[in-house]
Amino acid sequence: MTTLQWDDALLLDQPELDTIHREFVDLLIEAESAPDEQLLALWQRIITHTEGHFGLEDRWMLAAGFAPENCHMHQHKMVLDILREGVSQAAAGNLQLLRDMLPDLAKWFDYHARTMDAALVYHLQTTGFDVHAEPSAAAPAVALAAAPSGCGCSGAGSSNACG
Repeated sequence: MTTLQWDDALLLDQPELDTIHREFVDLLIEAESAPDEQLLALWQRIITHTEGHFGLEDRWMLAAGFAPENCHMHQHKMVLDILREGVSQAAAGNLQLLRDMLPDLAKWFDYHARTMDAALVYHLQTTGFDVHAEPSAAAPAVALAAAPSGCGCSGAGSSNACG
């Protein structure tokens, strides 16, 4: 039995993100049943997929003025760091660590998609942000300064309280 199955409750009414999310769930399911000799390569695919997934969301957040320094982006960085550390441990022979990480990753993703990603999609939809438009080199400073920081963060400045 897998720790996470695709559920239409994960749909966010944002086709690109819904597709990426479904692919992520499929990769987790595949990793859970992968034999040891395939697990590390599959974990690398999860990392590559997640880098693209989080990069897309981060670009949207910045371009749409959705709190450039917030815990959403910090979570992305933290999860990628943990996934990469898993590769280091597995390469040293600890494949069980990757297997142990899968249920936690699935739980985190389920919650993250339903909360933080849902909030991002709501922001994109209510502001009329065009996810297909080429983002400008830098989002307007006024929009970034006025953006809500979310997650209890203190804002976009260097004194950001997110961790």
